[in-house]
Amino acid sequence: MAEERMTGKVAIVSGAARGQGASHAELLSREGASVVLGDILDAEGEAFASKLAGDGAEVEYVHLDVTSPDDWAGALKAATSKWGRVDALVNNAGIGSYPGAVDCSDEEWSRVIAVNQTGVFLGMRTVLPAMIEQKSGSIVNISSTFGLNGAEDAFAYQAAKGAVISMSKAAAVSYGTAGVRVNAICPGVVDTPMLKTDIEEMGAEGIDGLVEMQAIKRYGTPEDISKAVLYLVSEDSSFVTGAVLVVDGGYSAL
Repeated sequence: MAEERMTGKVAIVSGAARGQGASHAELLSREGASVVLGDILDAEGEAFASKLAGDGAEVEYVHLDVTSPDDWAGALKAATSKWGRVDALVNNAGIGSYPGAVDCSDEEWSRVIAVNQTGVFLGMRTVLPAMIEQKSGSIVNISSTFGLNGAEDAFAYQAAKGAVISMSKAAAVSYGTAGVRVNAICPGVVDTPMLKTDIEEMGAEGIDGLVEMQAIKRYGTPEDISKAVLYLVSEDSSFVTGAVLVVDGGYSAL
């Protein structure tokens, strides 16, 4: 049997209680990683971590509000105190928001930027010193096709996801010589619990319209995105940094 690609590695995944984050954590653990799962959905997160542990995975769940520097410090401590290092960070946690610029309130703007942009910054700022010290590490920041392309409304969401791409490139340039790689993934329409919320806000017709604009006319699955995450955190992508990997069924190509 081929060696698992993450054997001996330690990863932190935010937003890991369900959806894409849970899929990322499960695949990384199957590939041999020890994984800290972070989320604010504690009951779901603890149940999922217990399931993975029951299947033989090395995992630990922590409460992680990505807008809290203290929670990020706790996630890092959970990784380093138990396994001695952190090799991968997957900044996955995020929230949707669909008002346009005129209709976006101060409160909505602040909430979306805090989770989708500042949360990514805080995650990187927390783990980078440990990765720099060990002279290795890989960070994957989950952006969106809405971070690449304009779309009607979703103003704050697009602003934050575009910033995630810029922050990923900036960090890649800053810390490449320290052995740390930083990349971004831009998913398209993915079948997750968040999609169900999006359908309630945008309407099924809006979501289906996006799928119809794709070259591959189906929803993405969390596993589609997780395979890209695995590639970027593993040594398979050892010469890849500052990249934006689009996994959207061809939406951005049309």
